[in-house]
Amino acid sequence: MKAITIVKPGVVEIRDLPKPQIKPDEALIHPLFGGICGSDLNSFRGTNAYMAYPRVPGHEFSAEIVEIGPNDRGFKAGDIVTANPYFNCGHCYSCQRGLVNACMSNQTMGVQREGGFAEFVAMPISRLISGKGLPPKTLALIEPFCIGYHGIQRAGVKKDDKVLVVGAGTIGVLAAIAAKSRGAKVWICDVAPRKLEYALRFGLDGTVLNDSPEALSQAVKDITGGNGPVGSPPNGFDVTVECVGLPSTLQNCLDAACFGGRVAVIGVGKHNIDLDFTIIQKKELNIFGSRNALTRDFEELIDTVKSRNLNLDDVVTNIYKFDDAAQAFSDFDKNAGSMLKVMIGF
Repeated sequence: MKAITIVKPGVVEIRDLPKPQIKPDEALIHPLFGGICGSDLNSFRGTNAYMAYPRVPGHEFSAEIVEIGPNDRGFKAGDIVTANPYFNCGHCYSCQRGLVNACMSNQTMGVQREGGFAEFVAMPISRLISGKGLPPKTLALIEPFCIGYHGIQRAGVKKDDKVLVVGAGTIGVLAAIAAKSRGAKVWICDVAPRKLEYALRFGLDGTVLNDSPEALSQAVKDITGGNGPVGSPPNGFDVTVECVGLPSTLQNCLDAACFGGRVAVIGVGKHNIDLDFTIIQKKELNIFGSRNALTRDFEELIDTVKSRNLNLDDVVTNIYKFDDAAQAFSDFDKNAGSMLKVMIGF
């Protein structure tokens, strides 16, 4: 079979690999659409700390079941599915407590193990998730939607909360949509004007162009006001959501949160932060790390997208053919400021 392979940083090839032979508890699936995630892009750039080369990337996808044996899930050949791509060990302290998304030995497809950007993939039946009739392109967006959704859940976002999402990439936009679906008032912040303009398509309450040290603080003042005398600090946002993974954007979230506010950290970074941590104590902030997602997040979001007729497809800005995967990665690398979700059609 053919598989998209990141051979080394900056080099993507279509390689011939052995077609998987499935075990009794596995299904053979054929991917239909796959999204290039930020971690895939970092693997291409050589900045993914968990990556070993060569590697087949991809962990957000929809697929058709090609071959499957008897199973108690009711799946059969021809079904359109997605899958939980985070493989947990099952025995560490996190797994023992049911926190399988935070497994201490987690292996995510396309990073620590081979991914889904191949003509065929052997997938444990237990990890398959029914698409329930969603179009394959939409179904391939459920995994990145889950990442934002899980963080929004962790922060306990509720109706009428004022929420600031920092980072208008795919995860940030989908986190904003998730917060909006809970009745919150949502603003999104970024340094890229084109991404902010695109984000407004999704019914958000506003955008913040973070192009100077003063821009965000002024926006917090304008949006959240203040209850004290003239010159008193602004109230701040009830919830801030970090979706970039930089020291500066985490600091943005701490600064923009209200006293007693909640901060969800979704972004993955490699840099240490020089932090005046007294702000956490002074504001009595609640900080929530958010890692991966749970199978129930996938199932809940598929139901939500169907019942509310949410249009996620506008997140997709570019679709490439399978054979043009190298071009897709190269273009995304050069134009990350204007391209949101890049997909490959299988």
